Amino acid sequence: MYQRRTLLKSGAAVALGAPGLSGLAQQSVTLKFHTFMAPQSAVYLTMHKAWMEKVEKDSGGRIKFEGYPAMQLGGTPVQLYDQAKDGVVDVVWTLPGNTAGRFPRTEVFELPFMMNNAEATSKAFWEYIQTEGADEYKDTQVLALHVHGPGMFHTTDRQIRSAADLKGLKMRAPTRQVTKLLAALGATPVGMPLPAITDALSKGTINGCVIPWEVVPAVKVHELVKYHTEFPANTTALYTTTFVMAMNKAKYNSLSPELKKVIDANSGLQTSGWLGRVQQSNDVPGRKAAVDRGNNITTMGTLEVGDFIKRSSQVDDEWVADMNKRGLNGEKLLRAAKDLIIKHGRV
Repeated sequence: MYQRRTLLKSGAAVALGAPGLSGLAQQSVTLKFHTFMAPQSAVYLTMHKAWMEKVEKDSGGRIKFEGYPAMQLGGTPVQLYDQAKDGVVDVVWTLPGNTAGRFPRTEVFELPFMMNNAEATSKAFWEYIQTEGADEYKDTQVLALHVHGPGMFHTTDRQIRSAADLKGLKMRAPTRQVTKLLAALGATPVGMPLPAITDALSKGTINGCVIPWEVVPAVKVHELVKYHTEFPANTTALYTTTFVMAMNKAKYNSLSPELKKVIDANSGLQTSGWLGRVQQSNDVPGRKAAVDRGNNITTMGTLEVGDFIKRSSQVDDEWVADMNKRGLNGEKLLRAAKDLIIKHGRV
């Protein structure tokens, strides 16, 4: 159980305003937080633990957490959302894309070349769900919705400089839309959860993967590949992945009004943006790990980026058609997501 009371210097205190606790009832509660991320990963240390410690402090110690990284309470990453829904655990952090097609409106943020800045896109994601998909996560109390920094290529023995270089490569894909993207670019996509990447690379089951820099050290990718390919900073990212932090609805409803206020003050638009910002900031040490190892890092050229965007446009078209078949207005949803990303801007 993590019961430290010292407010982290990570900026969480500024980003996530603390509510007043005058007249707080004496109720106290211990919440179980479950995720697949490793206990020493940047995500767990700088995001999950920082958030838990912030909530503990804001509640005057009346909300406490037991943190369980690396699926320590059992099950698989695919089951995390249902663990929160069913009350097996109290709070989870996971990928909606782990269950393909279950959260269809969310997938718009995983389409190719959608996101720019993770903080801005995370805020756009939160607002989009409130306005365009309020029932998407109706089975839980959603605390935050966010995305990671720019996704990119990491390969064992072939530098990716163009779509042609992907032909024949078995590449790990995190979600349904990224699977379609890799296939459109000529690769052979292989779906698997993040923790499985290490073993798959070491055994040669895959030739590479697409992940952001920040998780490279957590799954030892920099030790298992030789090549990394970034996209220019002045363009939208190849892809990003969406994340949800959700709480069991009955557990949330059982809290006193005062403790609900604490949870609410550490949820929503600003918390979503903070999570995105912190996650993208962790790209810096993740990239440094590859640099320190002497790996080859290249940046995709402008003409090649244009070719990638052209080749991947069919993924957008297929998603729109899929939404239309479900009785949703795919064109409207895509436009809404893009407009919200522009609204929240490059922060």
